[in-house]
Amino acid sequence: MQSPVLVELIERLGRASKQHDAPIWRRVGELLGRPRSRRASVNIAKIARYSSAGSMVIVPGKVLGSGSIEHPVTVAAFSFSSTAIKKILDAKGKVLSIDELVKMNPKGTGVRIIV
Repeated sequence: MQSPVLVELIERLGRASKQHDAPIWRRVGELLGRPRSRRASVNIAKIARYSSAGSMVIVPGKVLGSGSIEHPVTVAAFSFSSTAIKKILDAKGKVLSIDELVKMNPKGTGVRIIV
């Protein structure tokens, strides 16, 4: 059973997708709707490997702190480990909720999904 917070987020992503004609938000909602055991858990090392300085990344799941990152990147996710938050901020990056990223970039332009 999914948490009410997660269900509401998925519904908001669906509305944002239709309102702004941005299929990325519908896809993120689909990925978040998976059972918890199949939801993404992404390490900092993977974000560092698939992003560049100044890029925006969304993780439809949890960001974990294994690895290191040297360049600033904006990361939005459903949840973060405390180690991951510290490493992203130490690299002069930004940590956002998925809602904050949707408000900041309603069209989803330039956002990369990492699973």
